[in-house]
Amino acid sequence: MHPLIWIPIVVVGAAFQTARNALQRTLVGDAGPWGATLVRFLFGLPFALAWLWVTFLIWGGAAGGIETGRFVAFAAVGALAQILATAALLLAMRQSNFAVGAFFQQVALPITATVGFFFGDALGPLAIAGVAVTTAGLLVMSWPAAGADGLRDWSAARYGLMAGAAFGLSGNAFREASHTIAGAHPVFAAAATLVFVQALQSAALGGFLAITDRRALRAAVGAWRVSLGAGFCGWAASACAFTALSLAPAALVRVVAVVDMPFAAIASRGLFRERLTARQIAGALLIAAGVIACALGALSFSPPTR
Repeated sequence: MHPLIWIPIVVVGAAFQTARNALQRTLVGDAGPWGATLVRFLFGLPFALAWLWVTFLIWGGAAGGIETGRFVAFAAVGALAQILATAALLLAMRQSNFAVGAFFQQVALPITATVGFFFGDALGPLAIAGVAVTTAGLLVMSWPAAGADGLRDWSAARYGLMAGAAFGLSGNAFREASHTIAGAHPVFAAAATLVFVQALQSAALGGFLAITDRRALRAAVGAWRVSLGAGFCGWAASACAFTALSLAPAALVRVVAVVDMPFAAIASRGLFRERLTARQIAGALLIAAGVIACALGALSFSPPTR
């Protein structure tokens, strides 16, 4: 497997992520943020199971077994963090607009890099510079304009920060979980981790809604055509992300995933008739420059051997 194959995998996953976010956003009105979050996991699970079977047939299973305790712990932490991140992202999109909400989640980049450092992921000078420039772009992007009363509405930025922090934690947790599957091909390890995580998320969030908000659960299931599309796109995005995370540090994967910004801008303009301000465009350009620097820094990274 080519050492940089994870880069195009992330780009493809980013396109599916934008499609998933757009479909989920259409569900928020009836199903609420938690119901719209559930469809990503529940309706994506059948696709994840099918993909696991395909990877097993092609690459085989875990020849060296699984460190069960560490696997379950990291997968559970990542699963919970991803649930919270997805709900917060949908709320950020509702408070601002689709593109800006998607941009806010990129705050996960510096958080992912920081958390990854404690897990032993080392980044080169160029990648570190890219993280810094991208973070500056995020600050420019997230600064809200003053309203007529002179006050600034920080609600979208707060939800975006929550989403980014939780996505940063989940990315590193999923990477560590996949690495506990010894002797397995990275693609199979990623697929196995994805199935376990989505099954756990479907059971936990589905059970929670069955007890606390059956209306949201019925709305999510009732709109099964949209939910199925969101589930498929969610599975495809997660499969790409989990595979990339098994091959490269979470911070680098997070950086290349920022390529979803132009996808989100196109979707925001074409589907929701929303526009970006000049300041938001300037922030996006800074973020793009940081992504390029990190991508160049990734050229010197060698993935772990298995």
